[in-house]
Amino acid sequence: MQDMSAWAQALGGFVVGMIAGFAVRHARLCSFGAIEDAMMGGDTRRLRIFGLALGVAILGTQALIVSGLFDPSLSTYTPASLPIVAIVIGSVLFGVGMALVGTCGFGSLVRLGAGDLRSLIVVLVLGAVAFAALRGIFASFRIVVLERLAVAMPDGTTADIASLSSWLLAIDARAVIAAGLGTALCWLALGDKRLRRTPRLLSAGFALGLLVIAGWLVTLFVRDDFAGPPRPQSLTFVSTIGKAVFAGLLNVANLADFGVGSVFGVISGSCLAAWRSAELQWEAFDDDREMRRHLTGAVLMGFGGILAGGCTIGQGLTAGSMLALSWPLAVGGMMLGARIGIAILIEGSPRDIVRRGWTRLIQGRR
Repeated sequence: MQDMSAWAQALGGFVVGMIAGFAVRHARLCSFGAIEDAMMGGDTRRLRIFGLALGVAILGTQALIVSGLFDPSLSTYTPASLPIVAIVIGSVLFGVGMALVGTCGFGSLVRLGAGDLRSLIVVLVLGAVAFAALRGIFASFRIVVLERLAVAMPDGTTADIASLSSWLLAIDARAVIAAGLGTALCWLALGDKRLRRTPRLLSAGFALGLLVIAGWLVTLFVRDDFAGPPRPQSLTFVSTIGKAVFAGLLNVANLADFGVGSVFGVISGSCLAAWRSAELQWEAFDDDREMRRHLTGAVLMGFGGILAGGCTIGQGLTAGSMLALSWPLAVGGMMLGARIGIAILIEGSPRDIVRRGWTRLIQGRR
């Protein structure tokens, strides 16, 4: 009989995901859209909202750690060694894929809930490739080649900013670092007069931050004490989509998982928000070119997201709430990849970009 605590975690994940999907759909919030606004239009408002979510998540998660309720070494985001090469390569690939699709894995679930059939294809392909990289045909290459190129942390510390800083300073600086960084990130949003006039965005930012904390709480305390040490997790949407696709097709027992529950929860919450605002409608690809672009982006996000250890939510918020060292690397790589992807969309294929660049270089020398 399936462990009832696992099904309880799945239900908790569904509820957390449903609230996240509803809040993000209602606020028209999108991580790629936020990056695109900042890079192409100089508008950082939506990016600041994600900063607000991260600030709230840091304050709450680190409070759990400081109080002794959460052992950070149990999290997969704070390993004893950091696979820098895999994270950098994966995050850039994910960013390019995100630009080609027009949103991230989480955003694809939100769009799917509103009736976007293009996102159905993206989610299925992303999930299949993610599972292949996680446990299938690409897993050996990932583990043996890329993740072996890792930097070990000194003296048994974990790969997070607080632990490394405490080791360097010989004092426990976690509370000070968390309070300072979390407060600063919150102020970046709350100090903006324009954002204070957009309660939907602010409420979505607060909701995402609180839901990251809720994810940790559900997986920490809703469990069977006889099943071994807890494996706390929170919101992330690459490996979980892969597990959801696998569970739906091959092994129903694997539906009993917090992450899988959150995937179906996001779709349901977005559907509810779209229905409530009379925006629930079917959409499909305009032509084969758009379909190829989405398929390519889904493959890049699926493989890149597993290498990076998460998506814009998984690394940008959940790993960030742990102050993981992977967090700034992954977020920076995703933003770089997104900029490359935008350039490809504007200027053409990578081959065209290289050809034009080479032509300009030759002409410049003349």
